[in-house]
Amino acid sequence: MSSDIEVGALAINVTVPQELRWTDTRRGEAFTLTTLNVRLLPDGRLAAKAYGRPVAGGRGGYVSFPVPDEPELAALIADAATRAGALWAAHRGLD
Repeated sequence: MSSDIEVGALAINVTVPQELRWTDTRRGEAFTLTTLNVRLLPDGRLAAKAYGRPVAGGRGGYVSFPVPDEPELAALIADAATRAGALWAAHRGLD
């Protein structure tokens, strides 16, 4: 394994369970947040943004929202990162 291989992005998408979803407003339109994009930063910390669909229906814009500072969401993010790490570590090579 070469430690000089440069990896530019480590990100996962996580579905927010129904009971943890929330609504936020941007540009006068309400969105139900259903997905988290979680990134592993170079210093080992995690960063997350939320995405969703307009409450009124339709596709809407691809707009990111901050993730509320809620213990349940923080646990979901940490658990998802740990699970993703285990999946990556167990990869079976390129098909």
